[in-house]
Amino acid sequence: MDKAKKFFFLGYESSLMILIDLMDFIGGSFNLFYASFLALFRRPFYFKLLIEQCYILGVKSSSIVFITALSTGMVMSLQFGFGLERFGGKLYVPKVVGLSIMRELGPVLSCLMIAARVGAGIAAEIGSMNVTQQIDAIRALGTDPIKRLVIPRVLALLIMTPLLTVFADLVGIFGGMFISNAELFIHPDFYYHEAILSLKTSDFLVGILKTSFFGLVIALTGCYYGMNTQGGTQGVGQSTTKSVVTSSLLIVVSDFVMTKLFWIFERK
Repeated sequence: MDKAKKFFFLGYESSLMILIDLMDFIGGSFNLFYASFLALFRRPFYFKLLIEQCYILGVKSSSIVFITALSTGMVMSLQFGFGLERFGGKLYVPKVVGLSIMRELGPVLSCLMIAARVGAGIAAEIGSMNVTQQIDAIRALGTDPIKRLVIPRVLALLIMTPLLTVFADLVGIFGGMFISNAELFIHPDFYYHEAILSLKTSDFLVGILKTSFFGLVIALTGCYYGMNTQGGTQGVGQSTTKSVVTSSLLIVVSDFVMTKLFWIFERK
């Protein structure tokens, strides 16, 4: 009975701590977003830092994003092809692959890869600067750390995540076309016509809007945990882990919410 009480209180305590951490994250990230929005329109403007972050966070993430998109398109084409072939629906593979990648898998998987690579890097870099008191030194020099550290990363991801997703969609659809031609004997012209030309403008815009929000989530989450890192190198590792896990969960959950909202809006 004593052991049961002990496990109950331990579970209650851990759940309470998770709830407190969640509330701290919601309040802290909102304050960080508000402070970043206010500082965005104040001088000075660090355009050079923005371009540098676009290269570091966006261009250097292109390889892992494109490989993921290519593999996804190939696997989807193969699985749907063999599955629909039993019912005589093999010719619907291009539409299914194109629509799935454009609206869902392209934005979600691309941003999950970016969150794993970029979110961890942002939290580790800013967290290391925080525990070594470099951020305090920036304040002592009269510079706003939000202006110099947070805003360039937020803007870079807001710019680069939609661009990466657009190219990832094309790479994924191309991968599906290659497998459809090689394994399912679907002509590339027919695949292109069904996968690209049958898509609506709304399908493209839904994916772009999702990735813009996902990019904001990744940047704010990484910056929040980096700015609040404590406990030396061990704290940096914990902040990095929390950043990746939190941003990935927020991407998955918000994807469902946004899909439901877009579905309701498109039905009207």
